[in-house]
Amino acid sequence: MDLIRSYFPELSTEQILQLQKLGDLYTEWNSRINVISRKDIDELYLRHVLHSMSIARFVRFKPGSRVLDIGTGGGFPGIPLAILFTETNFVLSDSIGKKIKVVAAVAEEIGLKNVRTVHGRAESINASFDHVTARAVTRLAKLWTWAEPRLRDSENEERGLYTLKGAGLEDELDEFRTAFPGASITEYGLSGIFKEPFFAEKALIRVLPQM
Repeated sequence: MDLIRSYFPELSTEQILQLQKLGDLYTEWNSRINVISRKDIDELYLRHVLHSMSIARFVRFKPGSRVLDIGTGGGFPGIPLAILFTETNFVLSDSIGKKIKVVAAVAEEIGLKNVRTVHGRAESINASFDHVTARAVTRLAKLWTWAEPRLRDSENEERGLYTLKGAGLEDELDEFRTAFPGASITEYGLSGIFKEPFFAEKALIRVLPQM
């Protein structure tokens, strides 16, 4: 938690308590349902929580806005972002029922009132959102085919897809630009913000629809 607080010193007491509870909750759930890699559970706050919260360094979700987290898995990046943006409404979706069960239980246990879970594929969600988030779900071009139809018309200049990716993105980005030449795509390296080696080759990709 000291790591999280060093990068987000503005956290309230309630937010700190919610984040602190995540360690024990995910350790307990992971002993029953494998939602996080066994090798990663000891690095939960670095590899999952802080990584998820990195999105907040590039976009500030406005109060009352709606965010869809596609392929949330164990609740990342959706749960940490929902803790940060208390007045933003989050829908966390995944096609694997046991993972959504864990996400719903964690959200309830820490008292998140701004989270709703959906068991199902992104394509089946018939609703509109201001933003879509994802973390290592699928290739960017395919992810955009799921995200773009669910982005509602808005004058918000930051309306779009925010997805966390690893190294070796060149071919994936070229593929995307060829398939969607009208979309605006920006790559932000995380190593300039976070000094830990884990972030050396991590990036946030922002895709904005053609206005």
